[in-house]
Order: sequence, then structure tokens, then C-alpha cells
Amino acid sequence: MTTDQPAGGEPAPKKAAEPSGVDLARVALRAAKEQARARGDAAQQKKQARRGGLRSGARADGRDPMALGAAINRLLNERGWETPAAVGGVMGRWPQIVGEDLANHCVPEKYDEDERVLVVRCDSTAWATNLRLLAPQLVARLNEDLGHGTVKLLKVNGPAGPPRRYGPLRAPGSTGPGDTYG
Repeated sequence: MTTDQPAGGEPAPKKAAEPSGVDLARVALRAAKEQARARGDAAQQKKQARRGGLRSGARADGRDPMALGAAINRLLNERGWETPAAVGGVMGRWPQIVGEDLANHCVPEKYDEDERVLVVRCDSTAWATNLRLLAPQLVARLNEDLGHGTVKLLKVNGPAGPPRRYGPLRAPGSTGPGDTYG
């Protein structure tokens, strides 16, 4: 028996060959072509936006039609709505950002642009506590997605209590069963 064969008599499995220089060059060329294609598409869009998109005559003027995306971007820039629009996009992608488990129990409610606070409501106190522990990592993830300093604080609210019900045995302005006996 030789040393290359195991005790069963079968030859040892061969290791996969490492990619050679030619294979590595092909992979690098493919990646470079994809990056160039992406840069070319972006440059073409910028060039068209700079020209003003479509033209109605020989020269560009303010009455020329504009692509919908360019018109929306222009409106967002003019009105200063970039940050609220970005935060609204995050609220729409909440499950992808925080994960399915957390998204099933915690929902973003509002964003205060002046104080840069994102308010999140959880359906139980246990999930609220869990989210408070994860808040620094979540704020870092949101700022990575939106831009540095967009969210400074994550305010976590627990479940809301039941709505107040006024009935025949309720005094107007009462705060609950504790104030009816004294």
C-alpha cells in the first residue's frame, strides 16, 4: 500500500486547483467592465440632466420638458426636503434595516427634523427594552444609510394603553379608577 491512498484503497480526493493568472485576469477584467458600464450610465444621466433633458426647440429654455426624476430631485432640493424624503425612505425599508423580527414588533412613528429624533413604538415592553439596548447600533446603521448626523437619538415608546372610555359611571375629567374614591 502506498502513502497516497487511504486504508480503503481509494485514491485521496484532489484539492481544487487555485485560479491561475489568466483566470484572475478574466475576473478583474469582468469587474472593471461592469464598473465602467455603471460609470457610463451615471455620466450619461448627468449629461442629459445638465442639458435639461428633452428640448422643445433649437435652444434650451425654462419651458422645455423635464424628466420626472430630475423634476422631483429639483423640487426636493429647492424646498429643502432631502432629509425628510430620505427618512421617509428608511421608514419604508424598516424591515430591511432592522431585520424581520424587530420590524414585526417595532414600528417607526415619526421623525423630528429639528431635533433629529426618530420615534419608534414597540408592541410590548420587552421589545421596547430590547430596542433601547440596540439603539446605539441602530442609530449608527441609520446614519450610515442616511448620512452622518441625520439621526442623533432614537426614542423608544412602549405599547400605548387602551383608549379612554367615558361611560355612565365616569366623571368628566377623571384620570382613572384611583380618583373616583377620594
